[in-house]
Amino acid sequence: MGWALLFLALLALALVALWLARRSRASAGIPAGRLISADTSRWLPVDRPLFSRTHNLTGRPDYLVRRGRDVIPVEVKSGHPPADRPHTSHILQLAAYCLLSAETYGRRPPCGIILYADQPDQAVEIAYTPALERELLSMLERMRHALTADVAPRDHDQVARCRACSYRQSCDQALA
Repeated sequence: MGWALLFLALLALALVALWLARRSRASAGIPAGRLISADTSRWLPVDRPLFSRTHNLTGRPDYLVRRGRDVIPVEVKSGHPPADRPHTSHILQLAAYCLLSAETYGRRPPCGIILYADQPDQAVEIAYTPALERELLSMLERMRHALTADVAPRDHDQVARCRACSYRQSCDQALA
């Protein structure tokens, strides 16, 4: 009888721990599926970044979640989500993680997910379409061209971005 009570107590403890873990994960905004990688030691040990030899690209999304056979990248952004849709830079960063996931795991993810830390319950699912992939590859080409050019013109009019830029001391286009 004593062993049966001990077994039931351990089983109840395990179920409570599982419930708390799922609740904590849901409150962080991590979508359903098996968490296979995290860029924070809060959930799993941090893995090596993903790498694409084809595109000479590397990166590590905040999370990778396995849904069936698909591996879905999840990127967490600070602050409030934009009113209409995520910033283009956020979408292209997520597309890069989709590209890396496809090459690493051998299966193109149908989407990626952007979470905003201030509203983790409002995940934004971005379809990883061929058009988005082409836009990403075009942007990567432009970025590589800018790296080899003598001058890369400023692409914004935001004083706060200039203030935070590590090149502002030597920039002749700085706004601040």
